[in-house]
Amino acid sequence: MLAIKIRKMLNRTFNLLLLVCVILFAASCNRSGSEERSSATGWKYNDPEYGGFEKLAYEGQINGPNLVLVEGGTFTMGLAQEDVTFEWNNIPRRVTVSSFYMDETEVSNIDWKEYLYWTKRVYKTYPQVWMDALPDTLVWREELSYNEPLIQTYFRHPSYDDYPVVGVSWDQVQEFCKWRSDRANEMLLIERGILNNNTLEQIDSENFNSEAYLAGQYEGSVRKNMENIATGGERPVKFEDGIMLPNYRLPTEAEWEYAALALQGNLSATGDENITDRRFFPWDGNTARYQINNKTQGRILANFKRGAGDYMGMAGNLNDKASTTAPVRTFLPNDFGLFNMAGNVSEWCEDVYRPLTSTTLSDPENHDLNPLRGNQFSELILDEEGKPVEKDSLGRLQRKLVEDDTLGLRENYRKADVRNYLDGDNEENIKYGYADYTLINDKSRVYKGGSWADRLFWLSPGTRRYKDQDKSSRTIGFRCAMIRVGGSSGNEDTGGNTFREAGAKKQPRY
Repeated sequence: MLAIKIRKMLNRTFNLLLLVCVILFAASCNRSGSEERSSATGWKYNDPEYGGFEKLAYEGQINGPNLVLVEGGTFTMGLAQEDVTFEWNNIPRRVTVSSFYMDETEVSNIDWKEYLYWTKRVYKTYPQVWMDALPDTLVWREELSYNEPLIQTYFRHPSYDDYPVVGVSWDQVQEFCKWRSDRANEMLLIERGILNNNTLEQIDSENFNSEAYLAGQYEGSVRKNMENIATGGERPVKFEDGIMLPNYRLPTEAEWEYAALALQGNLSATGDENITDRRFFPWDGNTARYQINNKTQGRILANFKRGAGDYMGMAGNLNDKASTTAPVRTFLPNDFGLFNMAGNVSEWCEDVYRPLTSTTLSDPENHDLNPLRGNQFSELILDEEGKPVEKDSLGRLQRKLVEDDTLGLRENYRKADVRNYLDGDNEENIKYGYADYTLINDKSRVYKGGSWADRLFWLSPGTRRYKDQDKSSRTIGFRCAMIRVGGSSGNEDTGGNTFREAGAKKQPRY
């Protein structure tokens, strides 16, 4: 009997050891790639004896801080109700938006204060950079209104840390997006164990910049570089490793409107492509009140101006509980998980504004996928060896607009600056003569969403207005977006947003 028990125990031990060996062997094969071969040539991947060509076991793009995946699709872009302003500037048309990421909240005061703190600490020789980033707090001042306290308190006082930043121009937002992209990527490399945190050593041009790092013009404090399979040594992270995130940016007008409507909430119960109801706002129905028959029925769904002189209702029964802005996580999110896509503050979009948005002026197939007006195509400035020239005084690689006279053989585009491409201003009946005929120019940028100071009409995602990109307002804020690389529906992983290199641990998630 004892012999039988010993034999069973030995069998279990042997089976366990066998299983461990199989796992270790599989992991070794995964690291070396010795079992995976090219479907084109049959040569082994990730094997130094076969040249060391690398193929990663890439599992998909991770979520950047505060980002939500917005699965793309087709929708009718434009006004969904009566054009009460009679501007005819947003004729409905069918477009498709690719999947992308978007901030679940508006960028807050504390986010912008962190940006200012970093800028002032790092650019010691260039204080103008910090000064240029300061929000215009005087946007709260009015001739016939007592808003002076907000000039001093709204941005600086901690009571407003979680409120949306305002008084920032489109131009300032572009610089914020560059800063945020670099800080997010730097943190990824630190968390992954590639770089040490050398924050206090970064001064002026010697600060982490994603492009400069990938181009070999920034090294930082290296902890442990990537394995170089071809040489057996180490190397810095490359773009092809898929570790670093794409850039944060402003959403296009089409992306913003698509994300605000969140029509996936109205898909039919059968799961097909039929939308059961049209949406006027980021929620169901044609009113801004909860319609569910419970204690929430009749409550306001967004922060807006209900009527003349009514910004938040009566004392004792306040409706949106905010005479101006409200915290960025106020009210329920829409069906994409995005907060305040109507009301609170209007939001900057990437697009240059033109009132004519129908497809009658050009081939509709040219802009019914990811439409955008505002492209200015740039390229890195290269030296004689084809390498990027030395980074600038702020630590960034130098770029320039593509020269038009180099595009003669291109078939897909012929100009670098296409902000006014096919906008109709060459026709006899339309002229965009700034200050002479119209206030529209190539610096007029779209903003959408309605604000705390707007009536309900402007909360419809289809409405649109514009302001010069170097101007700001107490009613305009923003949120960032990011492209989705690869599949449109997220990663197969249950978390949907993880990364693993062959044989490496999973990347930490934000």
